[in-house]
Amino acid sequence: MESETSGIAYPVDGQIAIDLFVSKKHPGVPRGHLAFLDYSNNLIFRINPHSPKPSASNNYKKVLLDASGEPLLSIYRYHTGSWKCYKGESNNDEDLVFRVQRSLKKLNRVELEVFLTGEILEDTTCDLKVRGSPFQRSCSIYNGNSLLAQTSLMYKLDQIFVSRKKFRLTIFPGSFDHALLAALVVIFLNGRK
Repeated sequence: MESETSGIAYPVDGQIAIDLFVSKKHPGVPRGHLAFLDYSNNLIFRINPHSPKPSASNNYKKVLLDASGEPLLSIYRYHTGSWKCYKGESNNDEDLVFRVQRSLKKLNRVELEVFLTGEILEDTTCDLKVRGSPFQRSCSIYNGNSLLAQTSLMYKLDQIFVSRKKFRLTIFPGSFDHALLAALVVIFLNGRK
């Protein structure tokens, strides 16, 4: 079923969307580290920043860990404004999962192009796109016109000020790995720099 006004295909095939809640405050995670939690407040993923201050000799690195602490994906940010994501804690080309290039950077809007293959070709088209506002913790991840995942702030009716420390990641039914989508959200949040 497709939305007729926007041209975006929303997956509706009898499955339901999954919400993960993203926060920097969770009892099982060191203070300031990003955690992805399920609806029961169980830890699903967490981010372990290995090198918080990039220098000329090293690149910014974060590792996406599962609930037991096993490394799933390593995210490297390069000085050129691009990112590469590898399996586990590797940085070998044969373990490359995807690479990301920023295509738009404005004060309140960022767009990223995601290439799932490791090949760098001039005429390569991106496989996924990430668009939104990192300040508002709001982004959408697309595969063509299909919406794969979306983030949003946690609003409450009695709240005047909405905290940006906790937000929701809604993952729509489909074939994309949840760890890959969580890694894209981490890259997006760092895409404003």
